[in-house]
Amino acid sequence: MQRVTLTPRPDWRAKAEALGFTYHTHERGPYWDESACYVFSAREIDTLEAAANTLHQLCLDAAQVVIDRGWWSRLGIPEKAVPTLLASWNRDDPSLYGRFDLAFDGASPPKLLEYNADTPTALIEAAVVQWYWLQERFPDADQFNSIHEKLIEAWRNVGAERVHFSAVSDLPEDAQTVTYLMDTCQQAGFQTRWTAIDQLGWDRTNARFVDHEDTEVNALFKLYPWEWLWQEAFAEFLPTAKNLFIEPPWKLLLSNKGLLPILWELHPGHPNLLPAFHSLDASLGGNYVRKPVLSREGANVTVVEHGATMEENGGDYGAEGFIYQALAPIPNYSGNRPVCGVWMVNHEACGLGLREDTRRITGNLSRFVPHRME
Repeated sequence: MQRVTLTPRPDWRAKAEALGFTYHTHERGPYWDESACYVFSAREIDTLEAAANTLHQLCLDAAQVVIDRGWWSRLGIPEKAVPTLLASWNRDDPSLYGRFDLAFDGASPPKLLEYNADTPTALIEAAVVQWYWLQERFPDADQFNSIHEKLIEAWRNVGAERVHFSAVSDLPEDAQTVTYLMDTCQQAGFQTRWTAIDQLGWDRTNARFVDHEDTEVNALFKLYPWEWLWQEAFAEFLPTAKNLFIEPPWKLLLSNKGLLPILWELHPGHPNLLPAFHSLDASLGGNYVRKPVLSREGANVTVVEHGATMEENGGDYGAEGFIYQALAPIPNYSGNRPVCGVWMVNHEACGLGLREDTRRITGNLSRFVPHRME
């Protein structure tokens, strides 16, 4: 694993926008950063792929343990959500995608930081933009990236002729992620419709959600966390809704950082896991990261080293409690700290996207850097 500096293409912004990717730059500089790339060997990619597939199965097994033992409070899951979650799990409602965030240096086993299993973003840049970058800059090279093809294939498992797509409409990254996923759904042969999350209505007669034009919602892809959905005014209708949700309600088990201590409890010493606990444990030796059980984009995360706070992010999360995870061995390339995001589609690892930052906490402004294999 190497970080190689490059000269960006002079027209990279126009080429990114031609692919439907417009949030490539923010007020602090580029979000898409092709002034460097990460180079992996085939063996290293195999290692990442195997780790993600292993971790996905461990998470599914841990979710079953949570269900069997009723550990809902350990994950901050409200009691009113439990029947809907259980019904979804028992039906084996289809899952489309997710993203593991892993610490990896190319030598030691990849370590799980967290599983973005419900509402992962950084998708179009991983599936499309870095692939076109590779074709132009390194046409003879390869990339761990079959995300696009796997998404199209995965939609065919959903079993709905029409899929509604919903998100918060004024968030560009979310809107473009949904637009891209709508395209993959259309390529799979299905009809699609857009409705903002706050425009969903409820048809009491048929016990289904409807869109802003009162069109019945048979299947709903929602780029909106389940923990937020349960706080909405329409949450009372979720237990009786006949709609198919993507991601399904059971994904709240996997997208929850409260699962990290349970994974460690079930598999202590596993090479792909970091020690993690629901309360501060002496074994961490004052070197740990405190994370909210439920949060997004690095909000309310605190990094502690030798007992001193090194970095801390603000935010509105933490009401459900925190977990404490050992510091991860994230490599440092001249001040750049990459996190490997391995994409899961239809329960299978199929691609890689890297985010890096000079800070220890990966946030919504952390740069996306492409990769290639050699």
